[in-house]
Amino acid sequence: MFTSQGPSLRELAVQALSSVERGYDLLAPKFDHTPFRTPDRVLDAVEETLARYEGSFGSGLDLCCGTGAGIGMLRRLCRERVTGVDLSAGMLAEAERVYGDGGGAGPGDTAGRVGFVRADARALPAALDDAYDLAVSFGAFGHFLPTERPALFSGVHRALRAGGVFAFPIGAPLAPGSPLWWLVAGFDAAMRVRNAVWRPPFVMYYRTFPLGGVRADLRAAGFTVETVPLEQFGRRPDGSPRLRLVLARKGSRPA
Repeated sequence: MFTSQGPSLRELAVQALSSVERGYDLLAPKFDHTPFRTPDRVLDAVEETLARYEGSFGSGLDLCCGTGAGIGMLRRLCRERVTGVDLSAGMLAEAERVYGDGGGAGPGDTAGRVGFVRADARALPAALDDAYDLAVSFGAFGHFLPTERPALFSGVHRALRAGGVFAFPIGAPLAPGSPLWWLVAGFDAAMRVRNAVWRPPFVMYYRTFPLGGVRADLRAAGFTVETVPLEQFGRRPDGSPRLRLVLARKGSRPA
């Protein structure tokens, strides 16, 4: 699962016994060499689908951007500024090194087009309000308990302009009793035990973000919600897509 450039078992253990913020600060220099980074295949599928269904956007926000895996995608989809937000200073430093003004600029990028903000996604700064046309997030929702989703989604809603879209991929439910189901259930159980006996907590669960509950919380925050199959990942035996793109829109689409 890990390359020789990735973290050692000891480093992962230290991270797991830290807070979420401190754990990612420690992991940041080697994060892109772990399976935890969002695969390019997923990023490419989301970009292709957004371009096909929505076209281009003005400004873009990457919520819980980590080391910046989604920043390149946003630069291609958005004509104006792109902002990455994350709680971990270490992850932001890596993202800034690769994608900030002076690093990794692509054709058409102008000075100041890509920037980063250190903030808790559950309490986004007021300076980001009503500033973005597209918000995305990848691989971060396991760090939020179900009771924290309303604050998370309300903050994104405030950050978007009228007609703006909050987009993120979400997988189909795992088949109960399958090997992967048992693996994920075992991981979540181990994390609950860890957080019951050790402080500070490290919130990371894989089964706390079901589409039904997520859709209800998005609507409660003021979004209209639709999903689009990511056909690049195929379908399950029952015909349902293995991976969907959630498109949560603030108000109506601009004329």
